[in-house]
Amino acid sequence: MMKRLAFYLLIMLLTAGLAGCGDDKSKPAKFGVRDTVVKTAKVLPVPAKPVTKFEQEVYPYDPKGRRDPFKSLVTFAVKTKKKKGLSPLENFDVEEIKLIAIAWDNQQYYALITLPDNKSFTITKGAILGTYDGKVTKITKDTVHIKEKIQDYRGHIKTKDTVMRLRTEGEE
Repeated sequence: MMKRLAFYLLIMLLTAGLAGCGDDKSKPAKFGVRDTVVKTAKVLPVPAKPVTKFEQEVYPYDPKGRRDPFKSLVTFAVKTKKKKGLSPLENFDVEEIKLIAIAWDNQQYYALITLPDNKSFTITKGAILGTYDGKVTKITKDTVHIKEKIQDYRGHIKTKDTVMRLRTEGEE
């Protein structure tokens, strides 16, 4: 019985408390408050003090040749979209291509390379390969020299020279 009485009392208190939370925008009643008249006083002017001027030292800043301090030093490798109409040699990075053999005749050298998808191709000097427009600049008896155009973190195009070496019998 006592629990039920406490429960009803709690319900009544909560209902009374929530009833006072309404959006009543009426003005509160004034009990015994009379309008008062505010007297204004004359304000006397304050004599002006002499203003001292300080010379500000100027620091010149020339951003030429400096990196932007608001750009991140860490950039994430963005996979380049494959362009349509490329040869299979241009779909893979130069680091993924394996040099298998080098042959030559009286006029020029020929290099046999294998792509990661196990397709083999014969290339000569001037061939384009790799995702960064790599060009074969020189083929010797045991090396292939490739020059690529790579964009650095500042957005400048730099050349990267890659040398692919023919593996010896003991290497794999």
